[in-house]
Amino acid sequence: MIELEGVPELIDPVMVAAFEGWNDAGDAASAAVAHLDREWKGEVFAALDAEDYYDFQVNRPTVWLDGGVRRLTWPTTRLSVVRIGGDKPRDLVLVRGIEPSMRWRSFCNELLGFAHELGVELVVVLGALLGDTPHTRPVPVTGVTSDTDLARTMNLEETRYEGPTGIVGVLQEACTHAGVPAVSLWAAVPHYVSQPPNPKATLALLNRLEDLLDLRVPLGELAEDARAWQLGVDQLAAEDSEVAEYVQSLEEARDTAELPEASGEAIALEFERYLRRRDGGPTQAPGHATDGGEGSSYLRENPSGRTRPPKPPLPESPPPPPSSPPPGSPSSPPSPSPDATDPEEDDGPSGSES
Repeated sequence: MIELEGVPELIDPVMVAAFEGWNDAGDAASAAVAHLDREWKGEVFAALDAEDYYDFQVNRPTVWLDGGVRRLTWPTTRLSVVRIGGDKPRDLVLVRGIEPSMRWRSFCNELLGFAHELGVELVVVLGALLGDTPHTRPVPVTGVTSDTDLARTMNLEETRYEGPTGIVGVLQEACTHAGVPAVSLWAAVPHYVSQPPNPKATLALLNRLEDLLDLRVPLGELAEDARAWQLGVDQLAAEDSEVAEYVQSLEEARDTAELPEASGEAIALEFERYLRRRDGGPTQAPGHATDGGEGSSYLRENPSGRTRPPKPPLPESPPPPPSSPPPGSPSSPPSPSPDATDPEEDDGPSGSES
């Protein structure tokens, strides 16, 4: 039995989790949970025993000085609680850590034990994968679940993926077997500029989380960082004609695939989302932050000092399909459409592994 001392009774709690590593291209997912924890001043109430789950030769501890005293910080997974105020207050249980090196079933069971003790009603796991998506277009975010009823009521895809998986897929399946409703949200990160951070993908995940949970997230400088990131990539791509040509081919493929979706119903749904955000307070401009970028006029320098993106193949010779996506990611073949993205590549700088 897990004893939780000092944690008050929670209101309609939802667990939101993200893990660094294979399921975190561009660090987009872990950065999203870190943003929630920072903006809502989360209070850590538990940490998993690092020795149970991590290989310290893979994820090494760090040493630091605290007033002249040397201290160690061990890689682990921590849980914190944030309370969202307003007319309908609720609590989020934030889980942020590193994909474990071993004992995944015990790892998931321990997290589910916390969820049970806290009365968590829904688990949302955030992930990010590499895909053939242009950086100049809105970041595709796909919501999937293994629960048929949940897929219908929350307008999500029901996953039918088969193949290698990461901790996101394992945790979602563990939730399903334990009878805990679970959803995975996946953002697609352009494979040709996969270096972290990717604030545009982080912002897209937070926007989708807002819609899913009907809440408002304070964005701080994230929207501006996303625009500056895109401008930086624009400048780098403009320096190489082959990269610019390749990006243009991705844009054309993406726009062509989206034409059937430009229906009256889709436009009405997007307008309803805008009205909800506006009525809740001006946290961002009416032009959805993830939708901007094609005509961005921001002239900031690239804030992350990001190096030139690796040169992709020419459009007439597209990159070979990467390894299979993890469970919870779209099950359809790779496509530049917003609801079907490519899986993570093994050599991505996000820590992807085969």
